[in-house]
Amino acid sequence: MARDQRVAVESADDPRLGDYVRLRDVALRRHLESDRGLFIAEGEKVIRRAVDAGYRPRSFLLAERWLASLADVLARHPSVPVYVVTEALAEQVTGFHVHRGALASLHREDRDTEAGLLSSARRLVVLEDIVDHTNVGAILRSAAGLGWDGALLAPRSADPLYRRSIKVSMGAVFSLPWARLGDWAGAVDLLKRSGFLTVALALTDDAVDLRLVQEELRAAPRKVAVLLGTEGSGLSGRWVAEADRVAAIPMQAGIDSLNVAAAAAIACWSLA
Repeated sequence: MARDQRVAVESADDPRLGDYVRLRDVALRRHLESDRGLFIAEGEKVIRRAVDAGYRPRSFLLAERWLASLADVLARHPSVPVYVVTEALAEQVTGFHVHRGALASLHREDRDTEAGLLSSARRLVVLEDIVDHTNVGAILRSAAGLGWDGALLAPRSADPLYRRSIKVSMGAVFSLPWARLGDWAGAVDLLKRSGFLTVALALTDDAVDLRLVQEELRAAPRKVAVLLGTEGSGLSGRWVAEADRVAAIPMQAGIDSLNVAAAAAIACWSLA
């Protein structure tokens, strides 16, 4: 760490901590992070993965106990300030108990595009209006861990670079290419014209067993996009009607479906 890199901060009102204010306030953070072009990484592992992925830090907010273990990361960015605070002060600023005691603010980047993913990927998860950050993070983690090539998100889906999404994904959002869809209405048609077999996960009367789609792809491999719908009502009628296949995961014990993140993991494994 550079000699003048460490900055002791003793007041929650210190304007230098503005990037970290009220991290649980989703509405506030959505505007603040967009306006300032930043996102927040929480915990040593996630901070390391963000920096290793090439995201440029704006600042670090650390409890004293993390200075040694993150020394190599801090040394790689000697001009970036390290705000050293007590854990009580961190909680006062952020609005929750930062039990890991380590946060970083990093520059937000749009690294991938819809066109780029459509041309380069063979397996995509496509999220329609999934607004829960935990589910978005879990889906991207499954897609990355099971070898999928990327994700496309409808305009109203939650932000993969929101702190909760990043935390749940364990930093997978930094390694899995993802981009926003430009046109929700034409998304399924665009996928089909780009050569993807579009598979909607939905509970319709004519839905086939997901294992039949698995067998189809084993017999004749091709590009595939799995369409995943919002937590409450599932996929829109439009996306279901336009999909090449509508599939469901066989269930038992009177349970009709799984959480969308769990369903996504099964679909990614089955169709890999």
